[in-house]
Amino acid sequence: MSHTSSSDSNSSSATPKTALITGSTSGIGLGIAHALAAQGMNIALNGFADTAQIDSIITALQTQHGVKASYFGADMRDAAQIESMIAAVIQHFGGIDVLVNNAGIQHVAPLEDFPVDKYNDIIAVNMTAAWHTTRLALPRMKQCGWGRIVNMASAHALVASKYKSAYVMAKHGVAGLTKTTALEAAEFGVTANAICPGYVWTPLVAQQVPSTAAARGITEAQVISDVMLANQPTKQFVTIEQVAALAAFLCSDAAASINGSLQSIDGGWTAH
Repeated sequence: MSHTSSSDSNSSSATPKTALITGSTSGIGLGIAHALAAQGMNIALNGFADTAQIDSIITALQTQHGVKASYFGADMRDAAQIESMIAAVIQHFGGIDVLVNNAGIQHVAPLEDFPVDKYNDIIAVNMTAAWHTTRLALPRMKQCGWGRIVNMASAHALVASKYKSAYVMAKHGVAGLTKTTALEAAEFGVTANAICPGYVWTPLVAQQVPSTAAARGITEAQVISDVMLANQPTKQFVTIEQVAALAAFLCSDAAASINGSLQSIDGGWTAH
């Protein structure tokens, strides 16, 4: 299924690998899509955006990196839609070599006031969806003798923060899924690792600022300085590019012995 019009100098084999990145129409997911495309991988996009935005992202990936890119929509709360998406990606590209579970949502509220529907959605999108995509993509990776699974966890997979009960639960669950997958897949040339960023300046984080301010009764500026960056010794947000570069490394052959790890990229937050 070799497609190249160019010389494929950034691809290690005649047939490019395919990466599915969930939640990849913006933020960290889109950054990872570009980082993996730069390695010569074809990209299966997923996430929320209008048709014009999606077309623009696909065009950018294809023209900048000389790879193929397509979009596959799915409600990540819905197991049947996830199954359809995985099947469609495999049919379109011939397989999934790299799976990046990045789709995520957030809600901030005290535990006793936490809306049950928000809890259910956060657990479904942040944790259960990753279990579904992994169980569906893993058989072919094992069969091929090569695969990379990168789960976007969080510093909240390692430590907790107030008012984020559902998110902290989900990300701790992702850490457990990562370790279990790594053990089950290790002898088949497949690795599973989780990236645990601190606060990255993304649309999701920007969205949290007003709700956190309301929950804590402080200003939005105080949320950034006293809540978000309080525990990051660098006093700087992690960048999308830094997270994407780590994801790209974990997907490389050089990272073949990194398996079942939780990779902190948090400016020193979890070193406390």
